[in-house]
Amino acid sequence: MKKHLHILGICGTFMGGVAALAKEAGFTVSGADEAVYPPMSTQLRALGIDLHEGYDDTFLQTAPDHTLIGNALSRGKPIVEAILARHLPYSSGPQWLYQEILQQRHVIAVSGTHGKTTTASLVAWILEFAGLKPGFLIGGVPENFGISARLGQSEYFVIEADEYDSAFFDKRSKFIHYHPQTLIINNLEFDHADIFSNLADIQKQFQHLLRTVPNNGTLIVPAQDKAIAEVLAQGVWTPVVYLGKDFRAETRKEDGSEFAVYYQDKIQGSVSWNLLGQHNIHNALAAIAAAHAVGVPIATALAALPEFKNVKRRLEKKGEAHGVCVYDDFAHHPTAIATTLQGLRARVGRARLFALLELGSYTMRTGVHKASLPQSWLDADEIVIIRPDPDWGVDDLIATSTRPVTVLNTLNDIVAHFKNKTKAGDHVVVMSNKGFGGIHQKLLETL
Repeated sequence: MKKHLHILGICGTFMGGVAALAKEAGFTVSGADEAVYPPMSTQLRALGIDLHEGYDDTFLQTAPDHTLIGNALSRGKPIVEAILARHLPYSSGPQWLYQEILQQRHVIAVSGTHGKTTTASLVAWILEFAGLKPGFLIGGVPENFGISARLGQSEYFVIEADEYDSAFFDKRSKFIHYHPQTLIINNLEFDHADIFSNLADIQKQFQHLLRTVPNNGTLIVPAQDKAIAEVLAQGVWTPVVYLGKDFRAETRKEDGSEFAVYYQDKIQGSVSWNLLGQHNIHNALAAIAAAHAVGVPIATALAALPEFKNVKRRLEKKGEAHGVCVYDDFAHHPTAIATTLQGLRARVGRARLFALLELGSYTMRTGVHKASLPQSWLDADEIVIIRPDPDWGVDDLIATSTRPVTVLNTLNDIVAHFKNKTKAGDHVVVMSNKGFGGIHQKLLETL
């Protein structure tokens, strides 16, 4: 008989996915979060999962067999102290996931600073298109599936492998627990300044990850990435497939919507699809290589790509009002901002392009990437930023940017600004890893 699992931090993307997998696997699942809100709360309740708002010890009265503690909780939280004081069984989400779900599967892990969600969704879709019915856990909702997690019906399990820490009692990156047989490292830059001091700290975790990949597995990395090359130089025990060398792409349209694929310098075919940007061509190449590593013919992977529907919040068109297009994009790092704007600029040509930024991640809120931000938005005609709290001197960007920058204090100020500035034919990209106060709909209603 399956046990009762209680999850603290259940409305986070990762823990919500774990909850869905546990429910599908036959566990009784309940959970709590500081704030229980859609869309995750809606999805979980639809699965019959009991949700509680707030971290009090009410759930202990139901006597769960095991508790998963999300990495947002720390010592000093009354609920954490109660679990420890009563000697109740607990673990991190990643540890439980490996022990209960992944241990007997062929894990295909997608790691790196950028593109994890899209690339993992691409891998899952290619395997699905090939009839392999994979399981997956992805930090977003792939439109081809409409859900972020499922067990699947084959040995293959695709997981977005995050380098963030596992729990207050386990500061290793989550991906250390997954033991992948096929591993993609998309790219590697400094991020997560709240838990890592520098790039070397992150590289250390990736080196630990490499030590878990068997010698009969496959490692897929870009051929030209200095930070990844430094990790590999510390030791690699797995055959390596290089993107840009073993697999490479040739762009056929500047906006990235058409490209040809080569394997070992022999053309395999071409793709015409709905995604934009060189970064998405790279993501596709990594997914093709991963699918090839588990036996999917390259021709099958190429045939799958035109039917791929992107993940929500990845340059997702939210609507159009009086000829002004409004997009939602998850970009929250200068490199991601740059690649998104480059792809859209190639698509819209000389049309006016506005970038609206919420500096939502800890790294961005604290100004870690202040120096590189002006170079990230060169393809935009104007940049609008909502003032971060605390303000690390965001007004300085006005002087250092070669593009016009406007810093505003409130959502109402932003809406009024775009109402006065935009006209038919313009494009507005809202870039944030948070909800941005529902600014997308407010803009569309006002425009």
